[in-house]
Formats: sequence, C-alpha cells, structure tokens
Amino acid sequence: MKFIADLHIHSPYSRSTSPAMTLPNLHGWAQLKGINLLGTGDFTHPAWFAEIEKKLTPAEDGLFSLKESNRKDEEIPASCRGEVRFMLSAEVSCIYSRDGQTRKVHNLILARDLASARKINEALSGIGNLKSDGRPILGLDSRDLLQIVLDASSENILIPAHAWTPHFSVLGAFSRFSSIEECYGDLASAIPAIETGLSSDPPMNWRLSNLDRFTLISNSDAHSPAKLMREANIFDTDLSYPAVRESLRADRNRKTFLGTIEFFPEEGKYHYDGHRSCGLRSTPEQTRDYNGLCPKCGRKIVVGVLHRVEELSDRPKDHKPPAAKPFQSLVPLQEIIAEVFNVGVGSKRVQKEYMRTLSALGNEYTVLTATPVTGIAQAISNELAEAVRRVREGKVHIDPGYDGEYGKIKIFEPEERTLASGQMGLFT
Repeated sequence: MKFIADLHIHSPYSRSTSPAMTLPNLHGWAQLKGINLLGTGDFTHPAWFAEIEKKLTPAEDGLFSLKESNRKDEEIPASCRGEVRFMLSAEVSCIYSRDGQTRKVHNLILARDLASARKINEALSGIGNLKSDGRPILGLDSRDLLQIVLDASSENILIPAHAWTPHFSVLGAFSRFSSIEECYGDLASAIPAIETGLSSDPPMNWRLSNLDRFTLISNSDAHSPAKLMREANIFDTDLSYPAVRESLRADRNRKTFLGTIEFFPEEGKYHYDGHRSCGLRSTPEQTRDYNGLCPKCGRKIVVGVLHRVEELSDRPKDHKPPAAKPFQSLVPLQEIIAEVFNVGVGSKRVQKEYMRTLSALGNEYTVLTATPVTGIAQAISNELAEAVRRVREGKVHIDPGYDGEYGKIKIFEPEERTLASGQMGLFT
C-alpha cells in the first residue's frame, strides 16, 4: 500500500502551537492534505497522552484511528475523504553539557504502543517536568535518552530531529557534533534515520558519506493544521508500526521507502547564514569574508544549514549515492493560491479557493503532483494551473531564509502581473 506519512507534529500543549491542533482537526486536515499516517506528537505531555487514550482506538498493529464519535468527516469534501491512522510520537529537547560544551539536541521518538510510551513517560518524569511543555526540555544526554527509549521497548525508534538547524539539532552549528556516532556513542547503530529539516534537502545530505547508512526522512514539524505535509514521507508497505519501522531501517531492503516530500530548502528559516536583527543575510562565502561577525553590529553571524553542510561534507555538490531515494520539492497549495491572488496566505479568499480546489480536484497532494495542468485550468483557473506547473518544474524564485526568518518564495514576477489587465487572467 502506498501512503504518505507525516510523523513529527505538535499538540496544543507545545509552545507557539495553535489551539486548533486537536485530534479531530488533525484527522480532518490529514484528509485534506492526502496524509494516511500522522504522528500524534507530544505523547510525553500528561494531558495530551490522556487525550490520545480517550479519543483514539487501536487499529492496525501499533497504529490508532480516531473514534467515530470524534470525527467531523461531514466537513471534508467527498473528493478528499480517506482513512487516517495515528502513530505515537513525541519530541524531546535535550540540553546538556558534554566535553565542556553545551549541547542542545531535539530528538523525535516513535513509540511501539501505549505501554512503551508510558514507560518512557515514567522514566522522563523523574528527570524533568513533563507538564511544562509538549516538547519537554530535559537536562539529559541524547545518548541516555536513546537508552531510555530502547529500554521501554526494543521496537521503539529515536530519530535526530531537523538534524541541521543551528540551535537545536545534532549536526547544527551550535551543538557542534560532527557525526551521529559522536552524539549517540555506543547506541548510534540503533538509529535508523535522520530528519533532514525544512532548511536542507536530500542532495545536501548526500554530500556526507557518513550519512549513507541512514534513511533520510522529512516531516512537517507542524504547529498548526495547515502546515501538515509541508514535508512528509512516502511509503509502499503494510500500514502498521512494524512495517514502517522495518522500512526505515537502512540495513534492510528499502524498496518500501519511496522517498520524501520536501520544502525548497531555501524557504527554510535557517538555510543561509545571517543576523536577523540587522537584516543581514549572507552566503557561507560572505560569512567567511566577514570573519563570522555581522558587519553592521559586530555580533556573531548565525551559521545556517548550507554553511554547516559545507563544513562537514566530504563530497561535491552533485554527488548522488547509488541508494539515494527520490524526492519532490513542493510549495503548499495555500501558498500557491496566495501567490496567484497576490494576498496573504491566511486571507479568507485563499481559504475559500483552497476548499473549492480540493472539492473539485481531490486532496492537496493529488493537486500538487498528479492532476493534469489542463485539468486544473478547466476546473479552477489558468493562473493556478500555471503556478502549479512552475512549482512542479522548480521554476520559482526564493530569497533564502536565515537566522529564524523564513525564505520568501515567488512564482510570478511583478512584471507578469503588470501585463495582466482588467478581468483577464495572468495567462490565457
């Protein structure tokens, strides 16, 4: 069975997360997006764990479905309706000192079942306050967290989250680990995959030979429902926890892992170097010319993902390993519609057109990747069809993100809008 999985999200109990991230809403938005398997997020938080136990029911081995009494399927266009399953997931922020240096690493945990999730929670509750945040901050070495996860069940999975972001990741500029093995020590062989994060894509990770043994996965890390599937994974296997786990294991036959759905990495908020408070965006070369200091204020420039990849890489930019998996770089449909209308992505006009498009053509993944451009033009508009075509072909312009500022993507140039007149569309 081919299906899309987004395994790293958050609940309303995480900081800066929308209160709309409820299980019923997640179930509905997963259908709109075309997601079949969704992480629960935040199972370490007691209140969210209680919600999971109350509103989900066991389905396939290790997976859960939303109870019928909590569903809002009548609000979902018939063209998008489908089965959605949940997998127990959580993110833990480990902040600790090793070798005289502060390390800050975020880790994604996938739990085999409720019993093993409870064991993880019991162990972690003795280390820090799990009620304080859906993504708890613990003074715990990442290697020791992995030990706790495996002690709870040998089938549990730990994956380094957004592995390249500067401040909170295993390979980021501030944690300064140079490899997965350096961080997780004698347990590193238990890690099957790494999460590349929004600011990097597979080709950037292919430049490091010591990452070849890991499956490169991507997830949305969504803090609001509309952000689901901005990155995700494509499997072709049984829909069950054991099947997904086996598919992720890089020492096995990975024909069941088909690849990933990606942001354009330049759109991620840490792709380039920079200093946001001074409005400075810089390439790795420019940062080196500046001796790592902002030319406006003299403070340290935040070293971004592209720079960090270049520091650790041992291969040229165009290297592609024999076992490399394919990927698709997409722009979320609501962002495309906002570009067509030249309005904010959160506007009512965008939301209305989004639902009209899904009702006519099917879920978002189908529209972005499979619906013929002519079909989009006939059902919706020439402008949307042209925008989707350009995204599929990678013909977009992006001002890269830096130091916490998302990159700004443009599909149409200003002069193209100027040439459009009256009620006529951009394209005929």
